[in-house]
Amino acid sequence: MQTTPIAWKIVIDAEDPHRQAAFWAAALHYQLEDHSALIEHLLTAGAVGEQEILDFQGHRAWRDLAAVRHPEDPHDPGSDTGLGRRLLFQRVSEPKTTKNRLHLDLHPTPGERENEIARLEKLGASAQRRVVSAGSEWHIMTDPEGNEFCLH
Repeated sequence: MQTTPIAWKIVIDAEDPHRQAAFWAAALHYQLEDHSALIEHLLTAGAVGEQEILDFQGHRAWRDLAAVRHPEDPHDPGSDTGLGRRLLFQRVSEPKTTKNRLHLDLHPTPGERENEIARLEKLGASAQRRVVSAGSEWHIMTDPEGNEFCLH
């Protein structure tokens, strides 16, 4: 029986994974992963084709995948893939149609909620509503593709 904790990442379906990754990197102050060295290696080896690649912010990137990682967590230097707290965005063909079954809760510095709402809105988020319940308060927001998240 395995007793070592299992590594994980959160995978989020997206219409545009690169736009979503750029938003969440800025929103969380995370590092946008740069997979260009790995991509060049795989292209040279013939393991992937140009149809799987695009140019994003001056770097070669996966057409259908983009990721962000916590800047202080370990990462693989050869691929820039995060080995800790990480969000991976994958392109899907179908649009978002219902409420998320899973969402992120963001907890800014105490007293900074209103400033954080304004900052996130400048990045492309939308404030949906304020919730007050049992002595607690938070705001429901959506990212640029309409995925809900909460700001406490």
